[in-house]
Amino acid sequence: MYAEDKILIGCNESENVFLLPKLANRHGLIAGATGTGKTITLKTLAESFSDMGVPVFLADMKGDISGLAKIGSETEKIKTNVEKYDLAAKGFKYQAYPVEFWDLFGEKGLPVRVTLSEMGPTLLAKILNLSEAQTGVLNIVFRVADNNSLPIIDLKDLKAMINHVVENKAQYESEYGAIAEKSANTILRSLITLEDQGGNDFFFEPALDLNDFIRLDENGKGIINILDAQKLSLSPEIYSTFLLWMLSELFENMPEVGDMDKPKFVFFFDEAHLLFDDMSPEFGKKIEQIVRLIRSKGVGLYFISQSPADIPDDILAQLGNRVQHALHAYTPKDQKAVKVAAETFRPNPNFNTADVISELGIGQALVSVLDEKGVPTVVEQVDIVPPQSYIGAIDDAMRAELINLSELKPKYYEAVDPQSAYELLLNKIEEDSNLESEVVPETKEAIEQAIEESHEAPAEPAPQVEEPAQEAPAQPAFGLGDILGTVLGGGQPANGKKAKKSETQKMAEKAVAQAANTAAREVTKGIMRGIFGQMK
Repeated sequence: MYAEDKILIGCNESENVFLLPKLANRHGLIAGATGTGKTITLKTLAESFSDMGVPVFLADMKGDISGLAKIGSETEKIKTNVEKYDLAAKGFKYQAYPVEFWDLFGEKGLPVRVTLSEMGPTLLAKILNLSEAQTGVLNIVFRVADNNSLPIIDLKDLKAMINHVVENKAQYESEYGAIAEKSANTILRSLITLEDQGGNDFFFEPALDLNDFIRLDENGKGIINILDAQKLSLSPEIYSTFLLWMLSELFENMPEVGDMDKPKFVFFFDEAHLLFDDMSPEFGKKIEQIVRLIRSKGVGLYFISQSPADIPDDILAQLGNRVQHALHAYTPKDQKAVKVAAETFRPNPNFNTADVISELGIGQALVSVLDEKGVPTVVEQVDIVPPQSYIGAIDDAMRAELINLSELKPKYYEAVDPQSAYELLLNKIEEDSNLESEVVPETKEAIEQAIEESHEAPAEPAPQVEEPAQEAPAQPAFGLGDILGTVLGGGQPANGKKAKKSETQKMAEKAVAQAANTAAREVTKGIMRGIFGQMK
């Protein structure tokens, strides 16, 4: 709840715990076991940022976050906490919030699309779980496409480019290095799996413009962008890679703003462990660098997961504002997770943090935030302030109505298939085919005329003179074998003896040389086989 120009996260009998807006971009963590209240905390923070005039992005993994779009209703528990902590006097009121629904599959929100060129080979290799060698081939494919102005928009573009590079590997290997056909085939097979997971819908145009996430409504409230992830959660590689792409795009494109009174944009990463599963050390270092530096661009990042242990230590160290819900220590692994979580807080002398983590009720949490000097406060056990919007999911009719009313619907609703690598390569094949059709008739006519000349009657011998001259060696008849040798063998008859070429034979040789750069050579051979069969 936004109160006193600060975000009220939770309360107890003696303390109100506030998150300071100017330190909200120092990032945060919301952790806890399933069913302990993480979603309530997420909604309370999202509402507070919206009231503060800060746009928000978050993923709806179960559908219940959509209730942000509907006016809240009183429950017994909410009523108790509102009265207990006098929240009405602080500004608590039931209300709806401005939301924009998005969906990678275009079913429960505006379609979210990204071009493969924007995604790039590094993140795409993560989706496809490629090896180092396979990633190298993918890098070559993207580099060839870039150097030849062949944009890779969708999956059919990428498949066309892979086939093009393999078919012309002799041309590209001297510049780009070895191109293993086995790796290329593995990538093509992986793309089939990606298609089955919805890749044909996701990789397309119009591509998402992240500036459309950073908007305010007519009342100055930040738009809450909700990505429906119920179906997407079944494709964790696409989900995690999309969020990482968004993070990279924000980092690369947003300007430096330094320290601000409040963030420009807040990004919640739900199911954060999916982002870091099987992540290479090199990629992890890049993400750690982005998390560390993106705050200077006015972006706050909040990771949501069951345990702090799900987050790499280098990234966890950057998360200054922390909300820890209950963790249950049923196994040795759980006990270790509780210990790790307790050690991330500045101790409170009034209680043992590790003991309290296991005893927290639903909607309760341990909270520590950064103070005015940027120092973590002593951890406090609090009741999380309830959300002012509806707790639960909205119905499909209300969702559809809100999507239809969106000012962004005309921009994103209809897919566009522009001319890209697939179409450009197809045009090139058609041009080569047209060239072939122009060369073949000339070649056929020259060959037929050469054969006709070879069967003409031999010239009359020269008359004898009185003084015998040295007789020239007899010239063999120029038969079909010689024509084959001349036309298809580079000017030599099949019997290996040189023969004088007629103008017609020269024209035939020239025509075949033109055809050699296209598939016309095969057509020419077919013509010869047909003619040979007729002569038999």
